[in-house]
Amino acid sequence: MYFYTRCAACLCFFISFLPATGQEVSIVTPKITLVLAYGDKATCIRSMIVNGQMVSSNIFTSFDAGTSLHLQAPPVLVRTAKVVKLSGIRYGHGIEEQWTFTITDRSIKWEIQRTLSRPLRVYEAGSPIFQFDDIGDWEGAYQGYGGLAWFSLFNDTVCAYGVHTTTSDFWNSRTGNGLRVAVDAPGKKVAMRYAKTADNRLTYAVTVSSASILPRLDSGTHRRRFIRGRTDVWAPFTMESGVQTVTLSYFNFNEKYGRGKFTGVNGTEVSAVLNTIARIGVIDSQHFGGNSWHTPYGPICLHEQYIAQLGLAIDDPAYLRGYQSCLDFYRDHAIKPDGRVFARWAYTNEDMMPGQVNKDGFYEAQWGFLMDSNPDLVSNVADLYDLTGDKDWVKRHQLSCEAALDWILARDRNGNGLVEAMTDKETQKRGSDWIDIIWASYENAFVNAKLYHALVKWAAIERQLGNAPKAKKYDAFAARLKASFNKPISEGGFWDPQDTCYVHWIDKDGSVHGRNMVTPVNFMAIVYGICDDTIRRNLILDKIEAQMQREQLFFWPLCMTSYAPGEGNDWQFPFPAYENGDLFLSWGSIGVAAYAAYKPAVALKYVRNVLDRYGKDGLTFQRYGRLKQDGLGDDILSGNSLAIVGLYQAIYGINPLYNRFYLKPHMMPELAGTSLKYNFRGDGLTIDLDSDSYAVSDRLFKVISSRDFGFYRAGNRLSYFDGGNSSAALEVVSDKRLTLDIKNWSTDAMEWVQTLDKASSVIYVFHRLRPDGRYRLYINGKIVGMVKSHASGDLVVNHFAPSGDERITISPSN
Repeated sequence: MYFYTRCAACLCFFISFLPATGQEVSIVTPKITLVLAYGDKATCIRSMIVNGQMVSSNIFTSFDAGTSLHLQAPPVLVRTAKVVKLSGIRYGHGIEEQWTFTITDRSIKWEIQRTLSRPLRVYEAGSPIFQFDDIGDWEGAYQGYGGLAWFSLFNDTVCAYGVHTTTSDFWNSRTGNGLRVAVDAPGKKVAMRYAKTADNRLTYAVTVSSASILPRLDSGTHRRRFIRGRTDVWAPFTMESGVQTVTLSYFNFNEKYGRGKFTGVNGTEVSAVLNTIARIGVIDSQHFGGNSWHTPYGPICLHEQYIAQLGLAIDDPAYLRGYQSCLDFYRDHAIKPDGRVFARWAYTNEDMMPGQVNKDGFYEAQWGFLMDSNPDLVSNVADLYDLTGDKDWVKRHQLSCEAALDWILARDRNGNGLVEAMTDKETQKRGSDWIDIIWASYENAFVNAKLYHALVKWAAIERQLGNAPKAKKYDAFAARLKASFNKPISEGGFWDPQDTCYVHWIDKDGSVHGRNMVTPVNFMAIVYGICDDTIRRNLILDKIEAQMQREQLFFWPLCMTSYAPGEGNDWQFPFPAYENGDLFLSWGSIGVAAYAAYKPAVALKYVRNVLDRYGKDGLTFQRYGRLKQDGLGDDILSGNSLAIVGLYQAIYGINPLYNRFYLKPHMMPELAGTSLKYNFRGDGLTIDLDSDSYAVSDRLFKVISSRDFGFYRAGNRLSYFDGGNSSAALEVVSDKRLTLDIKNWSTDAMEWVQTLDKASSVIYVFHRLRPDGRYRLYINGKIVGMVKSHASGDLVVNHFAPSGDERITISPSN
């Protein structure tokens, strides 16, 4: 028989299975085996084996009112070859359930049909509860929106994390085993809770209700998802009759989340950082940020432009879908009617500017109006659009992004192209950007660099959405901003020729502040295209690297030397301290990108340094101290992964864009031989990278080139984009596997070697040629005919190609 006790402090069950009168039935698939025990007193799944590994000894349903471990009458079993049905599972307060298990080759579908005599108000529910024998059996669980319950962070004796999702992918990278739990409850809301018990077990509870369940500590001032010392994370809710299906299926972790072959860097550590650290800023399905759900007050900074960028390297469609939903929520709840974007959200209001909070928990920070939340919301929408190509979705954000941009553009009160903060001088002691306790005021280079980035990206989207006047407006403002930004400080710009850096800000009285090589300001100026002066760029980067070598720092600090007295909060002095000199890894992607285009070996060095630090301490800190380079802070930032995101984006050159997969590597010989797997809108790509040869392939097409290019496949049609051009240069239609090795693509000749698996008809459609131009067609060096382009500049060639290799050349006849 089964015995259970309930711990009043944490409201979770501790169950033991003891021999008793009763019966058992095994439910078996090739990868999952369940043993269903039923009898006079109790019904549960008494064991679950996943790919030969015993992971759970108790799975059952439970509510305040009762549990399937304590029945009022024996249930009735009916079994066929593929279906096991258990009816009459009757327990307290008029609750009766019927369990139906349907067996397939790949899954077990467990339908739970529940009938209540009346709706019940319950404080704790699990439908079902999985009790895993050891919390170490799984490393974590990915949610359906791309978040992560990472069990190494369950470091209190008892703790729990609650989220709103319909799926959990439990995984263990050491064994390769994965278990997916998917819940289908039509018309209902689904929440899940992961809890560590005092005896180091993991309880995982599914809760289904008619309305979304709130956290227990959601009182308007507390919105906590992760709690310590107890496990009752959810508030009471009303339970009603209904039906739900819980589908259990196996997946191989390495096949589903594997990233391919890495050369020159530790691929295991790359994968681990992106599979864990990069995701921990996802607090719940509608709350994505950079700060971990594990931190005591769980802040989300909407003034971080890299949350969508994380998705580029996380490379999980669930993260992209989840962030779309999150940005929908931010659009509807985090923007004031005048277009101002609230800077933050948190579990509690302790970081709030008095009175500056809305009912959904979005607020202005106590340190000041952090202006970068407006451009960063726009940048994240634009970046996510590039990753998904979902034009309908981005159009639904058009008005809100315009409002956010127009609000901050109106802050250019003096018409010089630089927007102004809400404070005029540093003596007002208020921050205005991500470096929130440095008193950046008036014209802030940090904010203006982010704004330039958002304007350039959003102007391009406005053109795609057919709003040319808005695109023109944003392009024009960006041009004025860039011109003013690059002026020397003597003329009101940010360039400091004496200290060879861009300064942080200029007060209204013209006084210059932050002349201490603030690295995010200078990196952003370079990477976002504000600084297009090669000499200036080299001066900045060489100066930073020289000091990095002198101090032997493993990563870039927020600033290379000290802010002046009075430019920051008092406890930022003496230098180095916190935001005045410590090492914050969240600026890794722009640092890597800045060096990748100039000295890629330097960029790679800092990527390796971060991976080395991950191997030592797991990167589970907010920052690293300047003097000892030791981990500091009880928060864990997902931004600690951004140097590895930079590896993907700037060194490997992986840049999904709205209409193509764009590859622009900055490779080094020691990375040659890298072969990456990449998910691109449902198309599994392989990215092969050598020193002077790059390739993108899927199941039908492969393109090889010695320079950057774009790749897109729709059905049996391949689009090839020459260089960074946003429109296709060539489309190829083929039903057989085809490789194009591009040898030349210029106005003089377009030439490639193609390899076809089997002889087949191939159609080539060239774009952007001379209208009504005449061209020679060569095959294997021999002219085979003359072809003429259309008035549109398009040219169509039909060719029956043999299997094997052919060299094809198209060149103007004159």
